[in-house]
Amino acid sequence: MGGPSWAAAVLAAVMIATATYCAGRLAVARLWRRSTEVDADAVHVVMGAAMAGMLLPGLSPLPGTVWEAIFGAAVAWFAYRAVRGLRPGGAASRWRCSHPMPHLVESAAMVYMLTALPGSWHSWPGQAMPMPGMGGDRPAAGGSLPALAVILALFMIGYVLWTADQLTALVRARAAATFGQARNQAGTRADAADTSRGVVTKDAAAPIGVLKGHSHPGSPALAPRLAACYKIAMGLTMGYMLILML
Repeated sequence: MGGPSWAAAVLAAVMIATATYCAGRLAVARLWRRSTEVDADAVHVVMGAAMAGMLLPGLSPLPGTVWEAIFGAAVAWFAYRAVRGLRPGGAASRWRCSHPMPHLVESAAMVYMLTALPGSWHSWPGQAMPMPGMGGDRPAAGGSLPALAVILALFMIGYVLWTADQLTALVRARAAATFGQARNQAGTRADAADTSRGVVTKDAAAPIGVLKGHSHPGSPALAPRLAACYKIAMGLTMGYMLILML
């Protein structure tokens, strides 16, 4: 299956924007002391750059063998994080991803696509030139293992749907938090008015939030809704590329 050349250019631009955004997240999180998934953001920086180079080979800054080594290391890291997460309390960290399995599959899919690239991407209009350092005599994994491309593409679709559901949950939670904050502020003003009239309510002496059992240990997460959006863009692009390999 082939794809139009304009789609490759658009998706490459999206991947470059995604890589740039993830790099910005790493810098801003450090400057603002906000928590973010450092390992996930870091791997998506290189993943966005690599996918842009696969879509438009002239954009690739590194040889294909180097990309394969990078994502092979990412597979090992997220596999380690997934196994460690099976232990009680092993996955808790505000600087590491809480769900390593999707990133493990993404990294494995990158290794698969990079290995299959010479024989799988010739159908792209204007994309016959392989990435630098990737010889055309290598066997095409896409031709020998099409079922794997289907499985990975289906996983990407499922991951996009799950992330979209998480995004809507974040939007609902933000709306509920805004409503709750407004209600608490109204209650505080009412308590202050009652106190000024000599009427002390039972909750007037306790700070709002403590009464509700809300506590916010550590630094708040950095733009979780934008993080969900870039993961959706990454998953859709990767799923599209995997389907083109069939």
